[in-house]
Amino acid sequence: MTLTRTSFALLLGTAPLIIMTTPLFAAGGGGGGGSSPSASAAQYDPAVEYQKGIAALKVKDFKGAKTAFDHVIAVAPRDANSHYLAGFSRTGLKDWKGAKRYLEKAVKLDANLIGAHRELGVTYAMLGDKAKATATKSALETKSSSCAGTCPETADLKAAIDAIAAALAAPAKVSDRGTESLLFASTAKGDSLYLGAVAEINEGRYEAAIATLKSSQSSFGPHPDILTYLGFANRKLGRFDEAERYYRDALAVAPNHRGATEYFGELMVERGDMAGAKMMLARLDTQCQFGCAEAEELRRWIAEGRSPHSS
Repeated sequence: MTLTRTSFALLLGTAPLIIMTTPLFAAGGGGGGGSSPSASAAQYDPAVEYQKGIAALKVKDFKGAKTAFDHVIAVAPRDANSHYLAGFSRTGLKDWKGAKRYLEKAVKLDANLIGAHRELGVTYAMLGDKAKATATKSALETKSSSCAGTCPETADLKAAIDAIAAALAAPAKVSDRGTESLLFASTAKGDSLYLGAVAEINEGRYEAAIATLKSSQSSFGPHPDILTYLGFANRKLGRFDEAERYYRDALAVAPNHRGATEYFGELMVERGDMAGAKMMLARLDTQCQFGCAEAEELRRWIAEGRSPHSS
């Protein structure tokens, strides 16, 4: 399926991804009547807060970065990059116990985040847990050996191993948690990666697209467009549970995101959940009072009772 129609809806032409406007969302839940916690909670746009955090880290404003990434996590609790950077911010404040919690969550959410493993190993060393620091270092060494110098992350793996080794050897010298070891991708680079991922999806290269989208996330964090395409690519690979998680994450960040709503409805059709698909269509019809392509596409899927593009 070529995504020209939906790509336009998500990309707004070729405008930079980060400047797209999204609603502000409440941090917190609440489901009862009356005055719920979510009704009075601060409102955060996770894409904006993520950029605030990156900007703060670049000038070593660790307190400001911590606040910004905590805001992101309040809305998007499954974003691995935000947990990683929330943990890194705390290492800058010498809050090693606080850092440990966020960094452990980051590597649990994404085992391939080399920077998060690096910071976690250093944090273990600073907390005096040499066994866990050594285990983290050994796991990175194993990964580095399997790469044999050919993996794109070879340099990052070496830097991570060296950082943990230094912290184990002389923790007292780990004083300035500067940001020179972080790779800050520019928003222009993030846009380029995102557009590359869309091209890979159009070519049916879904595994490659997933890797590229995750790289783009380092620039933008839990952006709903990226989450939506991560859901789409996983769905095309038959990973329906993972696709659903990404669609739900996208809609948690942007409840009125038409692309995520349409694709989630299509996933429901593929699973035989016609009632759920019709609920998604009703949401689109409410948003698109004068009609929209997303609603019409999902309506067609429902009418046919299967993917219109399947054989």
